[in-house]
Amino acid sequence: MSAAQIALAYLIAKPAVTSVIVGARTEEQLTDNLASAELVLTDEEVSRLDAVSAEPLRYPYWHQAANIPDRLSPADLSLLGRYIR
Repeated sequence: MSAAQIALAYLIAKPAVTSVIVGARTEEQLTDNLASAELVLTDEEVSRLDAVSAEPLRYPYWHQAANIPDRLSPADLSLLGRYIR
């Protein structure tokens, strides 16, 4: 598998992603990119990719997660829940 195939398969695996746009310059790149549609990542692989690609929380979110976890709404918890200890 190429890095491009894994990246595209990772995006396809995300529930919020409704489409993926490929940017191939050559026929070989297009063929490689299209092969990602057949690649299915395991839950563990997706979790590992989530972990290494996660960006740190930006202010005010890190502050809210650290200081007022008991006052967060369900919408807040959908974003911040994994950061609350």
